[in-house]
Amino acid sequence: MRSGVKGAVIGGVCAALLGGAGYGAYNIVSALSGDGGTDGGRAVVKSGPPSTDEVEEATGKFFAAWEKGDAATAAAYTNYPEGARELLRAYGEDAHITKVHITPGAATGTTVPFTVEATVSYEGRSQPLSYESRLTVVRGDTSHRPLVDWQPSVVHPQLRKGDTLTTGESADPQIEAVDRDGKVLTKEKYPSLGPVLDELRKRYGDKTGGRPGVELVIRHADSTGEGAADTTLLTLSKGKPGRLPTTLSASAQAAAETAVQKYTDASVVAVKPSTGEVLAVANHRDDGFNAAFLGERAPGSTMKIVTAAALIDNGLTTANGPAPCPPSAVSNSQTFHNLKNLAPDDHATLSDSFARSCNTAFVKFANEVHDDTLTNEVQDRFGLGQNNWKVGVPSFDGRVPATGGPDKAAALIGQGQVQMSPLNMASVTATAVTGTFRQPVIVPLGLDHREPAHARGLSQSTVQQLRAMMNRTARSGTAAGVMSGLGGDIGAKTGSAEVDGNAKSDSWFTGYRDDVAAAALVQDGGHGIDAAGPIVASVLRSAG
Repeated sequence: MRSGVKGAVIGGVCAALLGGAGYGAYNIVSALSGDGGTDGGRAVVKSGPPSTDEVEEATGKFFAAWEKGDAATAAAYTNYPEGARELLRAYGEDAHITKVHITPGAATGTTVPFTVEATVSYEGRSQPLSYESRLTVVRGDTSHRPLVDWQPSVVHPQLRKGDTLTTGESADPQIEAVDRDGKVLTKEKYPSLGPVLDELRKRYGDKTGGRPGVELVIRHADSTGEGAADTTLLTLSKGKPGRLPTTLSASAQAAAETAVQKYTDASVVAVKPSTGEVLAVANHRDDGFNAAFLGERAPGSTMKIVTAAALIDNGLTTANGPAPCPPSAVSNSQTFHNLKNLAPDDHATLSDSFARSCNTAFVKFANEVHDDTLTNEVQDRFGLGQNNWKVGVPSFDGRVPATGGPDKAAALIGQGQVQMSPLNMASVTATAVTGTFRQPVIVPLGLDHREPAHARGLSQSTVQQLRAMMNRTARSGTAAGVMSGLGGDIGAKTGSAEVDGNAKSDSWFTGYRDDVAAAALVQDGGHGIDAAGPIVASVLRSAG
């Protein structure tokens, strides 16, 4: 949700100003007050959550001023008038939204849902606009008045801090994105493709022969340096869309969309290992963020694919070589444990410990690897961590910094400073099963002559061992519960990653079936087989 903007910029909430709700029944202050009673010359000022009458009064005044297009007055009924005034001004002047009618719904405590019906008019063209939003009324910290708790989403639910609204000729021509078989891909049919299609339009709209239309858009704040794509809210005049080929598969995309809907904050990516082509990308998130491509989270035990490759490539062990699984392991005074109920095995091989996802077996190698062993493996073999992928839309390319101390041991099990996205881990799996790193792409490289990232990949010996370990994990190890019933050549790795301050771990899972590799993340989803596993299995079942 990031991009440089023209026009008015929405201010964020500023707690140091009038905002925030106080708690308690009543507060006696020495200053005189016009809206409280008095007690011996001392004003009685209300505190605590606003009453039902106060909520109705504050929202009524705010809505009335908004409907009239009086930005300054409406903003005065919020706890951040500066930011509110700018956005409400842009609402009328830059976005050309008029004839505003707001219908409040039944309040739940101090939260009021409402419906907005309005008209967008621009150079003789007009279209009706209708949407739902909500606001919360709080008591001002210093004024003690009931005030609308200002958030950009009050004005429209898709607005975030730093965004602005504008109506005019679109910055980029529309596109008609099609899948690998020529099927049209739309936001309406594949909702989580919305941010991806917006980015494709921004990058390739002027390369497909399209013609701009007139639109009401959200122009997003810029935090990437590239400028995020606009989000279209309403089309007043259609342009001519240009046809844009993608690598996506409509059937795989449909399966991915369905799979992520079952979990909150879920993301999945599927790629074709033989080519690096992205077959599906789906997210289920309230914020619209493309975490599948841009997420930066510790990947947990799915990282053991890379660690196992590094141990093999550096001659420290083999799939059938020793990797004992003690109940705990200490590295630089930090103690690491396994998942509950995992029995220790002093005679375990690397394959045994991989299939059972034994943390301590991998941590025990911390003293035998260099600070940059994992970094070198990720960059040289798997093509990650160098910020040079050219997927066709923005992506995070993974981060595995060289590190010592307890973070070195943590990195071996996908914790510490290691950060990955589902796209990264799908690529890891694709490289592991083919031996060749093929940078993921979502539009053909030849369309704009992009030069993809390169890496030397893995030896066939390492590939054979990784495939055998991942196949064992899928057939009889930690992934068997969700991979059962899948035919063909299969393999998988489960993962769960602890996140500071979160009660539950992130759920990770990556797997392959024939020429499809997929990876999923469900934030706060628990163990790998609890949430991410079923998503990946569903995609592999449909896409394979």
